[in-house]
Amino acid sequence: MTTIAVTGHINLSADSVPLVRAALDTLLTRYADDGGLVGVSCLAEGADAVFAEAVLAAGGRLTAVVPSRHYRRDAVGPAHAPVFDRLLESAEEVLVLPHETADRRAYEAANSVLIERADRLVAVWNGTPPSGNGGGTADTVLEARAAGVPVDVVWPPGAARGS
Repeated sequence: MTTIAVTGHINLSADSVPLVRAALDTLLTRYADDGGLVGVSCLAEGADAVFAEAVLAAGGRLTAVVPSRHYRRDAVGPAHAPVFDRLLESAEEVLVLPHETADRRAYEAANSVLIERADRLVAVWNGTPPSGNGGGTADTVLEARAAGVPVDVVWPPGAARGS
């Protein structure tokens, strides 16, 4: 069994989503062959949701890490809500962290849980350094590498962040 967690940009351009999905499908195929793939995701818009869908399509099991009790209300926009709800319902395990609101502390805690559970981390990441705000993609990559968790960076040619 291989447990792969994800971190990545929430604001992928519309043209990037199929590129990222194809790259994730190729990557996850290596781990899905034995039937023991587990994907761990916060199910956020963008990379997290695309990864979760790819895990399920590969026959893997999904674990959702929800950063706060009111995450859906506070952080899931109306356009993403149906996707979030569907993925949350598809998860075999759901961990809701004890934070009240979706703030930096909640995101940092969620990222720590992802890394603790992961054999590998997939980062849908353009390589931009940390912003200094904490809890972002680059911060999670650095934390994973410091913990000795292998990181696979996925940023296919043509991928871009949207507005």
